[in-house]
Amino acid sequence: MLDTTSIPTLPAGPGVGYKPQHFRDITIDATPVTWLEIHAENYMGDGGRPLAQLRHLAEKFPISVHGVGLSIGGEGRLDPDHLARLRKLCDWLNPASFSEHLAWSTHDSHFLNDLLPLPYTSATLTRVAAHIDEVQEALGRPMLLENPSSYLAFIESTYAEPDFLNELARRTGCGLLLDVNNVFVSATNLNMDPRAYIDAFPLDRVGEIHLGGHDEDEDDHGAPLLIDSHGREVADPVWALLDHTLDRSGPRPLLIEWDTDVPDWPTLATEASRAKAALAKVPA
Repeated sequence: MLDTTSIPTLPAGPGVGYKPQHFRDITIDATPVTWLEIHAENYMGDGGRPLAQLRHLAEKFPISVHGVGLSIGGEGRLDPDHLARLRKLCDWLNPASFSEHLAWSTHDSHFLNDLLPLPYTSATLTRVAAHIDEVQEALGRPMLLENPSSYLAFIESTYAEPDFLNELARRTGCGLLLDVNNVFVSATNLNMDPRAYIDAFPLDRVGEIHLGGHDEDEDDHGAPLLIDSHGREVADPVWALLDHTLDRSGPRPLLIEWDTDVPDWPTLATEASRAKAALAKVPA
């Protein structure tokens, strides 16, 4: 098991996904934001303005690095070049947290611009655990694994998703990233109870909680279909599900994700203020 005593942790306060158009606003007054998240793949170059801005922000805020390209659930081996670039980024930045998705996005040499679901079977568990071990050893730090948003269920699955994530954490020592919006999206699409999902989730393993917006649609039969878009404010039912989660977990770092149709800074700061208010209701 990795020695994590030297790894910093995120504050149990509101954070936002950093976007370069907000750089000036954040450096002037980031209230109420206490930490920032970046997408790893945007900062794997060797220089330029993005890295210069990131170095400046890292002097003022704890940084969470969120990966979207490792394809931890893929059937093939992890891309060693991608992993090496990720190691280089984490070595100089020394982020407070690194996370990736329980999903796959590669096949042979092809990269797919999406995060695709997995069947929850013993074979999948063994493969994903091996990939998590490889990532943690390569980075020299523990990682967090995020629950996906789902649009279909696999007949061959033999684990419920919370049980699958709990077993991965037990085998590898990784932490978990709980995306509450993903829970709500999946529960709606698959006709599940989102509170029952939270009640079954290993909340003691959670190092971050994410919140984001979703779009509403209908499937071919007229049933509700939610799309995890990260392109709007967090919906009221998701805030209610967050309250239920925090009642059970206690305070956690809360991230507002807004990655498409990015708003101005005051709008994003308002969402972060709502996250701060949700945390304020929870006993330490």
